[in-house]
Amino acid sequence: MFSRADLESREAAFLAPYARLSRDARREHAEEESPTRTAFQKDRDRVLHTKAFRRLEAKTQVFLNAPALGDHYRTRLTHTLEVQQVARSLALTLGLNETLAETVALAHDLGHPPFGHAGERLLDALMREDGGFDHNAQARRMVTLLEERSGGKPGLNLTLDTLDGLNKHDRAHLPPDTRQPSLEAQIVDAADALAYTAHDLDDGLRSGLLHPDALLELPLWRDLLTRAGVTAHPAPEQWRPLQSELLGWLISDLGESTAAAVAASGVQTPGDVTAQPQRLVTYSPELRGKLRETAEFLREHLYRHWQVERQVYQAEQVLTDLFTAFEQRPGLLPPRPRARIERDGLRRAICDHIAGMTDRYALETHGQLRR
Repeated sequence: MFSRADLESREAAFLAPYARLSRDARREHAEEESPTRTAFQKDRDRVLHTKAFRRLEAKTQVFLNAPALGDHYRTRLTHTLEVQQVARSLALTLGLNETLAETVALAHDLGHPPFGHAGERLLDALMREDGGFDHNAQARRMVTLLEERSGGKPGLNLTLDTLDGLNKHDRAHLPPDTRQPSLEAQIVDAADALAYTAHDLDDGLRSGLLHPDALLELPLWRDLLTRAGVTAHPAPEQWRPLQSELLGWLISDLGESTAAAVAASGVQTPGDVTAQPQRLVTYSPELRGKLRETAEFLREHLYRHWQVERQVYQAEQVLTDLFTAFEQRPGLLPPRPRARIERDGLRRAICDHIAGMTDRYALETHGQLRR
């Protein structure tokens, strides 16, 4: 049986010199580490056992999480697991700390509210005068305050490396002198965008909101058909092999381009990585352009499709009604969010409560309050 010291020694012996090592990890509040798990393994296990992680199963990715829409579309949980798989594979390929990458991937969407980005936009608007709402900031709030570990202590007391990884999305909104995230965190960011592209195309086709013929205007799609040896009019049974081909293509390009960028940069330590003027995890220039075009296509033809917009409208109505009801009658709040009013203020307590809801729970609560 390997001890923590054995596992830490193995990291030091086999990982790249610029990888984050668990033996160097620190927590905001010092605690005794496990004798058989590294600090990052403990972080991962704490994230996996949170209520917030379990709730991802019933939160929107693109399509509203409701029984009438079927069981085969991706949820926030399946998206998270797909990001974890891609991030872990890339970390292994590049000699990075796979457990840290895996942990950041599992935690990165814990702050998403019900109804996906529509819910996030609405909560941000409702909270504009009270600090706004951002799912990245909410993920950090979840793991540092709202979730509890054994003994009823607030927050999970995750390592500072994991917490820094949760800053990955919004570096553009941080001060100019902000240091780059670790390569493990950069990998998760790239894996997140990669999963969105590949899997939203798949869900769009399965739903019928995207037609294969319309995708022919995309260079990425045309190149994918050529790579897979598939006709310009693929049958539904060919969509799964196409998705596998796309994932393999994107992961391979990302890994090769990142390895080249790391080598060209000359980084030798984790500190060298954070001091870089730009991120090192990147695609080839050609594929970056194709992915930008694909993202814009999905925005116009899937995310703004009239059937998706109907769901967005429903979500906005539900969350607005809930927020208004709780603000007018705080006694409608369950005990835990009500207990946080004195510390955080009524509106932030309401926001936290709504952000933690699943789609189904929000719809059920809305229905109960309207009876």
